[in-house]
Amino acid sequence: MIRRFVITALVVAAVSSKASAQVTAPDSRLVRLKLELAADVDTRATFTQQMVDQIFSFGELGFQEFETSKYLVALLRREGFTVEEGYAGIPTAFVATWGSGKPVLALGTDLDGIPQASQKPGLACREAQVAAAPGHGEGHNTGMSVNITAALALKKIMEREKIPGTIKIWPGVAEEQIGTKAYYVRAGLFKDVDVNLFAHVDDSFATDWGHPDGYTGLVSVLYTFKGQSAHSAGAPWRGRSALDAVELMNIGWNFRREHIRLPSRSHYVIQNGGDQPNVVPQNASVWYYFRELDYPNIRSLWAIGDSVAAGAAMMSGTTLDNSRVLGSAWPPHFNKPMAEAMFANIKAVGMPKWTDDDQRFAKALQKELKQKEDGLKLQPDTTLQGPPTDLARNGGGSDDIGDVSWAVPTITLRYPSGIPGTPGHNWADAIAMATPVAHKGATAGAKAQGMMLLDLLLTPKLISDAWDYYRNVQTKEMKYQPLIRPEDRPAIELNQGILAKYREQMRPLYYDARKYKSYLEQLGITYPTLRAADGSCGSSAIP
Repeated sequence: MIRRFVITALVVAAVSSKASAQVTAPDSRLVRLKLELAADVDTRATFTQQMVDQIFSFGELGFQEFETSKYLVALLRREGFTVEEGYAGIPTAFVATWGSGKPVLALGTDLDGIPQASQKPGLACREAQVAAAPGHGEGHNTGMSVNITAALALKKIMEREKIPGTIKIWPGVAEEQIGTKAYYVRAGLFKDVDVNLFAHVDDSFATDWGHPDGYTGLVSVLYTFKGQSAHSAGAPWRGRSALDAVELMNIGWNFRREHIRLPSRSHYVIQNGGDQPNVVPQNASVWYYFRELDYPNIRSLWAIGDSVAAGAAMMSGTTLDNSRVLGSAWPPHFNKPMAEAMFANIKAVGMPKWTDDDQRFAKALQKELKQKEDGLKLQPDTTLQGPPTDLARNGGGSDDIGDVSWAVPTITLRYPSGIPGTPGHNWADAIAMATPVAHKGATAGAKAQGMMLLDLLLTPKLISDAWDYYRNVQTKEMKYQPLIRPEDRPAIELNQGILAKYREQMRPLYYDARKYKSYLEQLGITYPTLRAADGSCGSSAIP
């Protein structure tokens, strides 16, 4: 009763606040429906947990999320959604739609995993399920459970109350390759959408508005050089090495870094370095990410990259055969009125109730990673973060949700399914992702997401305020121009080789919710399992 009273008081405060609903008195119907929705989400906790665990067990990389997509499409169709598959020419992309009329509310989240991040969940130390296989080392297995659980709880209320509106659910395919959302925008996914809510895993419970700190935009470019083969020992003078061009480009770029703006980020991998040492490589390729804070500087960085590639070809006597855009992302700009409303809902929901085992698990992992042993956070963010000054922005990661944010008013809900202190894009980030930490965080996220959806359905001024901010603040001076070119197409072949190598080893480990209550139960893992006193790690229960 105490917990329900607190939630009731906070929901009333949230609905009353100028920041959330822009009204002067609580809407008793909205308060009642928010409480009902939160309670409904609680009853779906097992459903949420099983979705989290199922997607975790697939562990698929970008553009290869075939099992994940098949599972979600079937689930959504069972729940009454109409699903368009293969959206924008991407085999694992889909758009699921339910309802009719305005407003049209879109819900997005990412699906894909990280290379070599296979990890037994619930073990606070490194132990792969399949050595060198991919896994959910970013936590993208949790987001769909947030959105779908919220949507189903909302759908139940909309049907009974006869509330008009349309829900669209879409997946961020190949987010780690920044590979699809610009194509969704180009294909028109958001042309009739009123607002978009995005969900992303975090170790905090928060949202923000404007240009958030720690974000960059980027363009992802594959440079391919063409040379002339020859015997590397018998007649090397007759050859022209494409690998020389790749190496010269990398050397040139690394010297150029000193004279590039501090907020920029750039990194590369050699995708093709030739066939064998005794054959001068006739083709080779290198894959670059060029990151910057805004569109003009991304274009400038890309142009420098092109010039260094051209110089490398000239020095090596090869030709730059092709430069292919594999992905792109605009720096995001999140909507202020929507973020204010979401922040009120986050405060109303509050952090999950962590158990002693949850905290012991988190602190053991932090110790393993040589981080401060603070455990899991006990409170949501206490303030709504606005944009830093341009001078205070230091660069960082990217997400192609940025392109969506420039197509339609958008915010990102960051929900608490992760453990503080992990490095990101790493096996350590997978450890919590099929445990009670992830499950509870997803349920909390679904409550906040669902309550925000009710705000949007029942407070029309919130949507009009969102568009006013979008038109008169966000896009007043900066207009969206896609970084992808008209001839560019999604790089749907990426990661095929990795999944071809590991999928059959991973398949026997797929979660079977018909037989087991949780993935931990299926794997025979006691939660939490910590490093033993003798230094050994974990459990040998997994075959």
